[in-house]
Amino acid sequence: MKLKLLFISFLILGISNVAHAQNFKNALEYLEFISSEQEIITKNMWKYTKAIAHSKNERSVDGSRNSLIKSMERAILKIERAEGFDGDTYKNQVLENLRLNESLMKQDYEKIIDMKAVAEQSYDQMEAYMLARELADKKMAEAQQDYETHFYAYAAKHNIDIIENESDLGKKMAISSEVFKHYNDMYLRFFKVNINDVYLWEAIEKGDVGAIQQNGNALQQMAEEGLKQLTEAELYKSDPSLLEATQRAFNFFIEETETSIPQVVAFLLLSDEVESIKTTLEKTPERKRTKEQIDGYNLKVKEINKAIGNYNKLMASLNKDRQQVINNLNLANEKFLAKHIPKD
Repeated sequence: MKLKLLFISFLILGISNVAHAQNFKNALEYLEFISSEQEIITKNMWKYTKAIAHSKNERSVDGSRNSLIKSMERAILKIERAEGFDGDTYKNQVLENLRLNESLMKQDYEKIIDMKAVAEQSYDQMEAYMLARELADKKMAEAQQDYETHFYAYAAKHNIDIIENESDLGKKMAISSEVFKHYNDMYLRFFKVNINDVYLWEAIEKGDVGAIQQNGNALQQMAEEGLKQLTEAELYKSDPSLLEATQRAFNFFIEETETSIPQVVAFLLLSDEVESIKTTLEKTPERKRTKEQIDGYNLKVKEINKAIGNYNKLMASLNKDRQQVINNLNLANEKFLAKHIPKD
């Protein structure tokens, strides 16, 4: 998930250690009150981002999201109860911004969680899921920009000098946005090819030769196109780990379709042939069965028995190799996020 939420720390010139009261003597006190509430929310946003990047526990990620929502709710309540300074225009702008963020986290991101549950079923659903995340992140970034615009306008109106200094937290959030952008791009490239492998194995389990050939051809074509497109893919900080892991996966798919799938098809056709001969033989009365029929059937039984052993070895090898490819890709993903997204 990408979260492009930039936090700016504001160093107010000339005054420090202002109490966060509910009634304010001047615009500076009120501005620092608003900033302190925004800082709490942004820190919780960073915790949510870290959970997405580093935690494998969905409950932990959802817990971070709920903590973020609660911090928004508390900030809204505190700002609502506090008196605005110089009217309620700025106060209402801040509240509108916070309520938008709260709605995004409660509704948009809730829908995204629901979409994630079914995203693995097709490329269109996965693409829709990622686009929905990007749109929600964009709305969040725009809301943050509105917050900063209103903040500066209020400060300028009251002649408050502000030194802009992008905080460490702001840098981390900006870094995370770029890291997730590359991660999502590479994963979607992989998923677009991999979904054809999923369809291929569904066809193999059903023993549908036509569907196997169709999905095998589609998988090979998509994997070859994917390899070509990867040559133009941009890297994040010259880190090729995700690209190389994706390349290995695509090469595996190509080898699978060129070498193994023809053997799968040959076995299934042989199996169908044996079944057909058996059915014909069984429908023929014993006194009418010819020696040629019986010898032909016995010959095919020997052939299929030998083929079954080879087929089982082929399936075991394919499953092992595929699992290794997927494990390597997952490990590359985990290491990439752990390396580039700050933990503290």
